[in-house]
Amino acid sequence: MSDSPLTPTLEAARRFVAAEGEAVLDIVDQLDETFVRVASLILKSTGKVVMTGAGTSGFIARRTAHLLSVSGTPAFFLNPTDGLHGSMGALRGNDIMIALSKGGTSSEVNDLVTRVKDRGVQVIALTCAPEGPLAQLADIPVVLRPYPDADPGSLIAMGSTLSHSAWLDALAVVLMRARQYSWEKVHYTHPGGAVGKLATLPEPVAPLDIPDFPENR
Repeated sequence: MSDSPLTPTLEAARRFVAAEGEAVLDIVDQLDETFVRVASLILKSTGKVVMTGAGTSGFIARRTAHLLSVSGTPAFFLNPTDGLHGSMGALRGNDIMIALSKGGTSSEVNDLVTRVKDRGVQVIALTCAPEGPLAQLADIPVVLRPYPDADPGSLIAMGSTLSHSAWLDALAVVLMRARQYSWEKVHYTHPGGAVGKLATLPEPVAPLDIPDFPENR
């Protein structure tokens, strides 16, 4: 196998997937008090979660909005450009925005964040840049470690977006457990595809108590 012409390509691919796996696994050690504070804030909120981001971060934000909604936390995706062309009018002061930007310098995201904060919306930022504009604007900045080996040239956001997805997936799961959101409700709102055809549903999710944080309004 070592002499196969396929080997260099496969080795390069495997090294990169291994680097991405390490980046995602590193999130385990980055789940801290800030994560619990975010979960607590969303759990007690009477509004919706509004996800936003540009480029690759936008795709992750859209995915997260879908998964939050499926698992019992009402959410939607707001394209930052559309938001700056009037769609931010859908937001109310009891909503919470989660803005994604690895570098924290996306002008359209930061402009949107600035304006929704003026409307009373609390903003959570997921970024790799603690000193970047987005982290400075956010009410709760979540700063995740960059993993250069998982982002080609440290420019193309591949592993970093997987890491952000993992952090957000964990958030969706703990909120689902805290809400005791049932599989019956999931099944009802997901009548399409294989899920909608299920005759037997999983066991109920295990309950979870998320502590309150006095600083969360």
